[in-house]
Amino acid sequence: MLLQSLYQRELAGTDPQDIEAQFAARHDLEKVDAAYYRELLHAIPAALERLDAAYHSFLDRRAADLDPISLSILRIAAFELLEKPELPFKVVINEAVRLAHKFGPEGSHRFVNAVADKLAPKPHKKSPKPGVRDQGAQAAPGDSPPDPSGD
Repeated sequence: MLLQSLYQRELAGTDPQDIEAQFAARHDLEKVDAAYYRELLHAIPAALERLDAAYHSFLDRRAADLDPISLSILRIAAFELLEKPELPFKVVINEAVRLAHKFGPEGSHRFVNAVADKLAPKPHKKSPKPGVRDQGAQAAPGDSPPDPSGD
């Protein structure tokens, strides 16, 4: 539903307030997270410049050449990746790919996947706990083995 709303905004320039009213009149908002829908419907258009700039360098074509469905999907993914750190990035990417596969032009799911993946935060390798040596690390001459009791 959010994708349809942003697509309508992209094509017709309709105000998010009007889109929200139209969708509320035509669709059962009980089946969706209406608060999240409203939040993104209003927040994404307000942040277009920043969102578009976030993924621009990862595009393999001019932004003006993007179809409106792929563009809307990238904006949703960019918003969720940048503004919703509580959402697992893999879930965001998978949903973007699913939407592109279902609604976008042929092959758009691969393009959306590549761009969203580059935009996603990369998990940092966890550093070992203090005093715990990496299992693959070699002991330096004169080092004693770590105490298994942790003392």
